[in-house]
Amino acid sequence: MTKQLHAWARIIKRDVHALYLASRDPRVPWYAKALAVVVAGYAISPIDLIPDFIPVLGYLDDVVLLPLGIYLVVKLIPPDIMAEHRALADAAQERPVSRLAAVIIILLWIASVILAGWLAYHYLWAAP
Repeated sequence: MTKQLHAWARIIKRDVHALYLASRDPRVPWYAKALAVVVAGYAISPIDLIPDFIPVLGYLDDVVLLPLGIYLVVKLIPPDIMAEHRALADAAQERPVSRLAAVIIILLWIASVILAGWLAYHYLWAAP
């Protein structure tokens, strides 16, 4: 059961990325592009129609509305174009992830915040 849910979530993630790619394709009709942008934006937005802290109903929009929106947009996009963008989204998901690069970037951000705090303290609050 968990394998099926994981596979389903991966398909949803791939389709949201494919919809984003399709929304930038000139071969896709304007109304499909507009709806694709709305669905992809809703999928990545932290704001939900029904807040997630409401028991059961909070996740209803994620489980029902998002797949329905994806299904509707996929039906509006020509099948060959959608297949092309799904392949591109699959390729993007399979790119290697560098954990070392992520750690280095996080350390640079931390160092930047510390430096900014030190400079602010030294020049703004420290006695001359």
